[in-house]
Amino acid sequence: MDTWMLDVLRIVSSVDVGHDEFSTQALVKKHKDVAEEIASYRPVIEALHEQAATLPPEKANSEEVQSRLAGIEERYKEVVELTRLRKQALQDALALYKMLSEASACEVWIDEKEQWLNSMDIPEKLEDLEVVQHRFESLEPEMNNQASRVAVVNQVARQLIHSGHPSEKEIKAQQDKLNTRWSQFRDLVDQKKDSLSSALGVQNYHLECNETKSWIKEKTKVIESTQELGNDLAGVMALQRKLTGMERDLAAIEDKLGDLGKEAERLASEHPEQSDAIKGRLAEITGVWDEMKDTMKNREESLGEASKLQQFLRELDDFQSWLSRTQTAIASEDMPNTLAEAEKLLTQHENIKNEIHNYEEDYQKMRDMGEMVTQGQTDAQYMFLRQRLQALDTGWNELHKMWENRQNLLSQSHAYQLFLRDTKQAEAFLNNQEYVLAHTEMPTTLEGAEAAIKKQEDFMTTLDANEEKISGVLDTGRRLVTDGNINAERIQEKVDSIDQRHKKNRAAASELLTRLKDNRDLQKFLQDCQELSLWINEKMLTAQDMSYDEARNLHSKWLKHQAFMAELQSNKEWLDKIDKDGQALMAEKPETEAMVKEKLASLTTMWQDLESTTQAKAKCLFDANKAELFTQSCADLDKWLAGLDGQLQSDDYGKDLTSVNILLKKQQILESQVEVRQKEVEELQGQSQALSQEGKGSDETDGQRISVEKKFQSLQAPLKKRRDILMASREIHQFNRDVEDEILWVEERMPLATSTDHGHNLQTVQLLIKKNQTLQKEIQGHQPRYDDIFERSQHVLREDSPTAELIRQRLAGLTALWEQIRKETEKRHTRLSEAHEAQQYYFDAAEAEAWMSEQELYMMLEEKAKDEQSSVAMLKKHQILEQAVEDYADTVHQLSSTSRGLVAAEHPDSERIGMRQSQVDKLYAGLKDLSEERRGKLDERLRLFQLNREVDDLEQWIAEREVVAGSHELGQDYEHVTMLQERFREFARDTGTIGQERVDTVNRQADELINGGHADAATVAEWKDGLNEAWADLLELIDTRTQILAASYELHKFYHDAKEILNRILDKHKKLPEELGRDQNTVETLQRMHTTFQHDIQALGTQVRQLQEDAVRLQSAYAGDKADDIQKREGEVLEAWKNLLEAAEGRRLKLSDTGDKFRFFSMVRDLMLWMEDVIRLIEAQEKPRDVSSVELLMNNHQGIKAEIDARNDSFTACIELGKALLARKHYASEEIKEKLLQLTDKRKDMIDKWEDRWEWLRLVLEVHQFSRDAGVAEAWLLGQDPYLSSREIGQSVDEVEKLIKRHEAFEKSAATWEERFAALERLTTMELLEVRRMQEEEEKKRQPPPSEAQPGDAAAQRREGEPVSQNGLPSDQESPRDNVDGGDVVNGVSEPSPAGSPGASRKGKVSQAATLPAKTQQDAPTSQLEGFLHRKHEWEGHNKKASSRSWHNVYCVINQQEMGFYKDQKSASQGIPYHSEIPVTLRDAVCEVALDYKKKKHVFKLKITDGNEYLFQAKDDEEMNVWISAISTAVPGDKVEVTPSSHSTPAPAARAQTLPASVATAAAAAASAAESSPGKREKDKEKRFSLFSKKK
Repeated sequence: MDTWMLDVLRIVSSVDVGHDEFSTQALVKKHKDVAEEIASYRPVIEALHEQAATLPPEKANSEEVQSRLAGIEERYKEVVELTRLRKQALQDALALYKMLSEASACEVWIDEKEQWLNSMDIPEKLEDLEVVQHRFESLEPEMNNQASRVAVVNQVARQLIHSGHPSEKEIKAQQDKLNTRWSQFRDLVDQKKDSLSSALGVQNYHLECNETKSWIKEKTKVIESTQELGNDLAGVMALQRKLTGMERDLAAIEDKLGDLGKEAERLASEHPEQSDAIKGRLAEITGVWDEMKDTMKNREESLGEASKLQQFLRELDDFQSWLSRTQTAIASEDMPNTLAEAEKLLTQHENIKNEIHNYEEDYQKMRDMGEMVTQGQTDAQYMFLRQRLQALDTGWNELHKMWENRQNLLSQSHAYQLFLRDTKQAEAFLNNQEYVLAHTEMPTTLEGAEAAIKKQEDFMTTLDANEEKISGVLDTGRRLVTDGNINAERIQEKVDSIDQRHKKNRAAASELLTRLKDNRDLQKFLQDCQELSLWINEKMLTAQDMSYDEARNLHSKWLKHQAFMAELQSNKEWLDKIDKDGQALMAEKPETEAMVKEKLASLTTMWQDLESTTQAKAKCLFDANKAELFTQSCADLDKWLAGLDGQLQSDDYGKDLTSVNILLKKQQILESQVEVRQKEVEELQGQSQALSQEGKGSDETDGQRISVEKKFQSLQAPLKKRRDILMASREIHQFNRDVEDEILWVEERMPLATSTDHGHNLQTVQLLIKKNQTLQKEIQGHQPRYDDIFERSQHVLREDSPTAELIRQRLAGLTALWEQIRKETEKRHTRLSEAHEAQQYYFDAAEAEAWMSEQELYMMLEEKAKDEQSSVAMLKKHQILEQAVEDYADTVHQLSSTSRGLVAAEHPDSERIGMRQSQVDKLYAGLKDLSEERRGKLDERLRLFQLNREVDDLEQWIAEREVVAGSHELGQDYEHVTMLQERFREFARDTGTIGQERVDTVNRQADELINGGHADAATVAEWKDGLNEAWADLLELIDTRTQILAASYELHKFYHDAKEILNRILDKHKKLPEELGRDQNTVETLQRMHTTFQHDIQALGTQVRQLQEDAVRLQSAYAGDKADDIQKREGEVLEAWKNLLEAAEGRRLKLSDTGDKFRFFSMVRDLMLWMEDVIRLIEAQEKPRDVSSVELLMNNHQGIKAEIDARNDSFTACIELGKALLARKHYASEEIKEKLLQLTDKRKDMIDKWEDRWEWLRLVLEVHQFSRDAGVAEAWLLGQDPYLSSREIGQSVDEVEKLIKRHEAFEKSAATWEERFAALERLTTMELLEVRRMQEEEEKKRQPPPSEAQPGDAAAQRREGEPVSQNGLPSDQESPRDNVDGGDVVNGVSEPSPAGSPGASRKGKVSQAATLPAKTQQDAPTSQLEGFLHRKHEWEGHNKKASSRSWHNVYCVINQQEMGFYKDQKSASQGIPYHSEIPVTLRDAVCEVALDYKKKKHVFKLKITDGNEYLFQAKDDEEMNVWISAISTAVPGDKVEVTPSSHSTPAPAARAQTLPASVATAAAAAASAAESSPGKREKDKEKRFSLFSKKK
């Protein structure tokens, strides 16, 4: 632990915090790991403490252990603290490096942008300025991003400085430096931006000047184009259309000129060096504007008589436009959603009504004028005008109907919105009420209960005050529903909801008030109970005081106790009252019964305890000194009665209400004392009786008692009489006080009621009316008190009182004052109402006079319009004022009706009111006259300005069109000339359509002016000639430019088409791929793509032909360089087209060859795979056990032959395809030739293997047939042997005859078996082959060895070393039937084995098939390693776990590049794989120790290329290394040619040697004959049929 702490201490105390951000982050990560490690050691330290605690006490408390533990704790705390400090230092350093990095990045960006800004000059052209402006726009988001980065740097810097970073000065310096750079950069950007904006402003100003100038010139031409419009209706209507559009345009132009003037002043001040140019441009525009106004003025002057008709048509258009707008406004379906909107819509609708009323006179004038104009006219234009007037009548009538419907709808909506407003207010009241009712709680004290009741009563008062408003809302809603409002359903829902909520709140408030009162009663009862219980407890302490043993104070004790008992008796009523209140409370409120009963029971118990304690104490005191106490008590009572008698004889009954109340209180005290003394008198009787019984009584004591009782009874009547007198005195004094108060109240308000101040203006009158209404309400509020006084006076006056007359006088005075103040208030109300009406009229009249005086001043102005725009503006403004004057007629009429009403009512100021009204009427009449007079002047001025506008506008328009038509621009390319042609075609069409109409109109107007004898007829004619001449020139220019553009279009179109076709051809050529495909599918895909490509380029062919035709036509039209250029472009296209066609055809042929090649390869591959499967099927080693299994194998082998024959057509087609490819010299001829050779060789090999297998099966069949026949024969012989060995010869003739017959039968049977035995003696094919082999060997032995090896003997020499014959038969000298080691015995006869065992192959004793090369047979290697291993299959694919991953013990065999798995050695020798698993190939496999597998030892793994992976476990490391070495040796693939492993396709082993030596020669001859004629073997399919029957 100490060592670890020292190491950690050394790490955390390091002062290295890194030199940059990256190194610091690495240190932070490392420190985090150290901190986690330190935190993980805390449990270790705690474990040390626990371990020390488990030690023996003497060791645990030893100084060494405690010091070691304390040292460890101290060092651990030191380490933790150093860790925290180092973490903070690293974080500070990291934050510092991050801040410096961000600051550096920001400065680099600022340097880059400053360099760009400093090198940038403000250009002069608008296009360059727009480019620079775009760059500035892209700079803005970058600046925003950098600003956020600077803000982050500042924030980090502030945090570091605030946390006291050691590099505070460096951080502050870097922060200030960055902020300074950023501020300087922003200032530079703002400076450049201002310069750019200023330059853009100048350029935009020049551009707007040009546009405005062109605009003005165009409008001048339009004005000039109206010269030909005449006085007829058609001309005037055309003129009207022109001038209507001109009015709007001229207003916009004038506004534009004003804006340009302001802009020019601003720019001239900002750019003094360009001031002359800026003001010069403005002067040019102003000059053009003045020219246009002069043109307009001249045009208006030239209109003449047509102005009237024009004015009518204009007014008709205006009226129809107004009518349409008004109908649209009225037909609006907008419904108000708020009260403000509803009032606004109603006001607007009322204004529409006023507007309709104002237009009614114009409508009548228009109808009259229309009838006059159209009367007797049959022209189509006049008929159209008549239809317009009829439509105008219909629209006017419909307008009134629409207004009424809309008015009804809006009124209902307004009422609905008013209802909603009141509903919201009522719902607010209800919501507040519901909230108060829901949040009121029952108080738990009497004071709280009384406060809650007062609050609830105030709430009920508020509820009553709001009920009138809610009732008003409900009445309004029901009235709206009754009237059929459009929102009746919603209104009814609101009404029902509010009504229900209001009733619910009213009931809830009453219920709550009742509960609060009940709660107050309960709290009062509880408080009374509490007070009584406290009093009882206090008295209980007194009653329990038993300190009266001394004789000297016994009497005083008795007196005090008597007073105490009297007090108890007087307070008994308190308990009775509480009990009565409790019973009443339980009767009224049963829910409080439990609590009340509990309290009453408790109080009753306490009171009984107190009484019993008091009685006991009294008895004790009395018993102590009964006689003395009795005498003293009588003396005390006698003394008290004497004092009471003196008080009752007093004549003081009070002089006023206060003294009477004081005397009444004293009287109540006396009565309470009398009641107490009454009980003492009663107690005296009891004491007297007690003394008499004890013998202590005497006549003197009885006399004292009787005297006291008589005095006490005699004082009862005076006491009651004095009380009655005091009550009557108080009532009279109270009544007098109330009467005096009421008289004083009336006298205080009487001056206000009799005041003659009626106010001198409207505001004071309204204030006085409010004060008088307040006084009336106060009088009404005092009426109940007044009535109460008179009711009480009847009671007072019924009694015989000496003050009755004085009371009647006071009542009479009060009655007179009350009636007087009521009458005076009513009179004052009447006078104030009259004064209010008069002052209201004076106020309205003063406002009307002020408004009319203001309008009169405006009407009298002599200001004249300077141009048409200002004239139109002044006319419109005057129309608005005129409409306002008309609308003000209602106000004047209302004032007049008000004044007449006041005069008729004989108002005191009626004469003054009449004079004031006459002044208002005169002022209004004068205002209307001034309005009409000013309207005439403005109309004349406007017609003057409209005269010269059309001619100037048309001339300007033609001049602008001439500039366009006279352009020599023919276009730079095809797109340009197309754009020019389209624009010019549209230009020509617009010019012809609009221009001709305008020129005709101007000509007609000019002719009309000339024919009408206009004063400036010569000027008009000059304008007309100039205009027609300019128009003719314009049309000629348009025709010429149209032809030039058409020719240019054809030439550029040819160039464009040639370039586009050439580019398309080259693009197609480039898109022609070089890829020929990787397989048949990709080749087919490429062929389809190429077919599509060829279809695509067919469209190009059509375009090329069209281009040739265009070239021929253009060459005939052009000569020189143009013709050569055309011919050159055509040649380039044709050459490229030819190259594209050749390339496409070449690629088609290549793709076809490639497709054939892959088809041929596919056929070869399929056939090769099929042949390999067939060969594998032929070589499958299956051992036949009997004749039937051999016949089955032969049938299967014949099926293979049939399948081979069926594949002949496929072989023929494949070979023919390969030969065809070779014949046409395919580019892959060598590869195709190689594939053909492989196919034919493989086919020959397959046929040879089939024939060898067939011969072998025939030999095996013969062997099994021989074995079967031999077995049958042997069984027959064994069966006959007992008969032949029998010695029985018969004992009689009959027996002998029977034996003879039996023997004859045996002989016959033996004769038949002789043929069978002869057949068994014939040599089989195998025996014949063996005989032939032996003969050949004998011949070789007899021949001398040749001196030179002949080529033909090489095979013979090679065969001498071969242990196997051509058909796989063994060459053994031993007798086949004596040696059966090489095969299995079947029925006592050995048969040839079709395949050697794997064990024999591994020992080198297996011979290969005769079809393999001799070298391969000689060099066939044995198995490299075999043995048992534990195996686990981990992976069966690259990304797939094996389904079974358990360990199995298997017998592994490594042979060449394969590894097979078997159950044991026997299965390996028989070639039976483990679970039918195929051997795994070791080619490119990886074998290594399984270091990552920890569950078992001595494990190595084998990874196969197909993704399989196996784990093998050996016995020890030595065996594991042997296996790894063996597998690694078998892995490389560059070995000599190897044969398939014995366990996969085992070669045939030596055949069973069943032939006898005597028949070897015959067998050899037969074998030679079979070998010399292979074709014969194929055709010879005969079988040797057995003479014996087959066993089933």
